[in-house]
Amino acid sequence: MKRLALAVTLVLTPLAARGEDRLPTIPPSQYTPEQQQAATAFEAARKTPVFGPFEPLMHSPEVMTLARSMGDYLRYKPKIGTTLSELAILVVARHWTQDYEWYVHAPIAQKAGIKPEVIAAIRDGRRPDVMSTDEALVYDFVSELQNNKRVSDATFAKAEQRFGKPGVVDLAAICGYYTLLAMELNTARYGLPKDGTPLPRLPE
Repeated sequence: MKRLALAVTLVLTPLAARGEDRLPTIPPSQYTPEQQQAATAFEAARKTPVFGPFEPLMHSPEVMTLARSMGDYLRYKPKIGTTLSELAILVVARHWTQDYEWYVHAPIAQKAGIKPEVIAAIRDGRRPDVMSTDEALVYDFVSELQNNKRVSDATFAKAEQRFGKPGVVDLAAICGYYTLLAMELNTARYGLPKDGTPLPRLPE
C-alpha cells in the first residue's frame, strides 16, 4: 500500500519546467498499440499508471517494458536488501546529478533506515562521516564503480564476503539499472515536481 501511495502521489504531482522536455510524456489517448500494451503490463505489475522515468521510456515501449521488469526485481527484491539498495541508488543519483531520481529515492532511503546525515552528505558530494559497516561497503563499491568504472580487488573481496557472489551481481546491477534511468531522465530533461529542490551542482 505504501508503494502504491507513493506512486499515485508521483503520478498526480505536476512537474515543473516540462517545457524543456525532449521526450515529452505521451497522453494515453495517443498511445500506439505497442505503447498501450506496455502501459497495461506496467499497471498490472506496479499497480499504478506509467510514471516518472518510464514516461520518456514510453517512446520506446519495448525498452520501457524490459526496464520495468528489471526494476521489479532490483528495486523490491535485491539480495543485498532494500535499505542498502536505496543507499546505492542515492550514490548513483548524486553521481549523475539526477534530480528526479534523488527526489523519489531520498525519502524512501530515510524511511528504510538511512540516517538523514548520511543522505545529506551524499547530496553534498561528500563521503558520510558515520556509516555502518554495510553502508560503508556499499558506498565504496558504488563510488568506485561510478567514478573509476571498476571495483578494486579489496572492495570486491569485502563485498563478496559480505553478500556472496549473487549479492555482488545484484549490487552492480543496481548501479547499472539506476544509471540507465538517470541517463534517460537527463537526456529527456525530465522535470522535478514543483515541491522538488534540484541537487547542488558539483565541480566537474
